[in-house]
Amino acid sequence: MILEAAGVTVRFGGLTALDDVDLTVPAAQAVGLVGPNGAGKSTLFGVCSGLIRAERGAVRLDGANMAGWTPQARARAGLARTFQQPQIFAGLTVAQHVALADRVRFSRRRLWSDMWTGAGLRGSGGAEKERVGSLLELLGIGALADGLVDHLPLGTVRLVEVARALAAEPKVVMLDEPLSGLDSVEATRLLEALRVVVADRGVALLVVDHDFEMVAQLCSYIHVLDFGRVIAAGTPHEVQQDPAVRAAYLGVPSASSDPSDDPR
Repeated sequence: MILEAAGVTVRFGGLTALDDVDLTVPAAQAVGLVGPNGAGKSTLFGVCSGLIRAERGAVRLDGANMAGWTPQARARAGLARTFQQPQIFAGLTVAQHVALADRVRFSRRRLWSDMWTGAGLRGSGGAEKERVGSLLELLGIGALADGLVDHLPLGTVRLVEVARALAAEPKVVMLDEPLSGLDSVEATRLLEALRVVVADRGVALLVVDHDFEMVAQLCSYIHVLDFGRVIAAGTPHEVQQDPAVRAAYLGVPSASSDPSDDPR
């Protein structure tokens, strides 16, 4: 498994946000993480990315226990993520945002040199420009390369953030509600791009989103959280048919329910 959470427990005061959670993401596969609001999905993302410390349990990346690793160390080891609220740099263009991540992977010395000298992000070299341009085209935003990110609508900014996450050539990308704010055209484009990323680039994905249908289209395996516990895991079809999931997440009563049991 490229990413594995084992027995992860997190408490905030008297509230148990995650209770002995297990989750696995195989290499070069897309795995979904769904559940109602407050189920613990964002907390688990925080634990995996190093922003939240678990009280108990372990998170491993490619077999290595990441206990004590900073978020930066996890990123360098191949773990990338996006956020519910996109993290952008005012004054930088779309291409420059993606170039930042590319230089972390391929030209870290040049990146720090640009920053320390106050020169900002100097022009891309040929290979870097090609890599950045390829990612922007993959996500359908190549025409926006020279536009300022802070002038773009939220949906487009999400696509930029996905491109930036992919630019560091990670082993696994955690996508936190990637469809939020996207229109139907942008959502379809993103789904197609993510399928290419998994199939052609061998990147693993862990996807959180409220759009169960999207998750089911993209992911071969889905984990369902409710009140901090995994209540189901399996293929999209298996999860959709699970009575606990239908009741807790999909809002559909179990097929085995007897209408005569309705107290009304």
